[in-house]
Amino acid sequence: MRKVLILSFLMVFFLNCSSSDGEMQAEQEEMEEVEVILGDFVSGAHTTTGKADVSPDLKTLNFTNFKTDNGPKLLVYLTTAVGSSDFVSLGDLKGVSGNYSYSIPANTDLTKYKIVDIWCVDFSVSFGHAELK
Repeated sequence: MRKVLILSFLMVFFLNCSSSDGEMQAEQEEMEEVEVILGDFVSGAHTTTGKADVSPDLKTLNFTNFKTDNGPKLLVYLTTAVGSSDFVSLGDLKGVSGNYSYSIPANTDLTKYKIVDIWCVDFSVSFGHAELK
């Protein structure tokens, strides 16, 4: 009787392990299918560093380890090219050092607006930009 109980326990243990391994494998396959859209900031008129990435649901632009200089009226644009007049404004730059998130308006075409530009309105210059790939 004892051998049967131990054998039954081992069968349940292995079945549970193998089913969760299958679930983990399926989850990993789903994660691999998510396309990552990101870019590194490049300095423009001022030293600008950090990373920009778009959330998998395409609703949020994230800055990580972002750093630039203070300036008057700095805005965050998604644009077709650095300094282009064809852009989508994400609003005021939230800070010059740290991690920040910006909402991306619905129906923004990220294949067209693939440049993140830190734009100084008063001096009409780009402090820095990142190309989202």
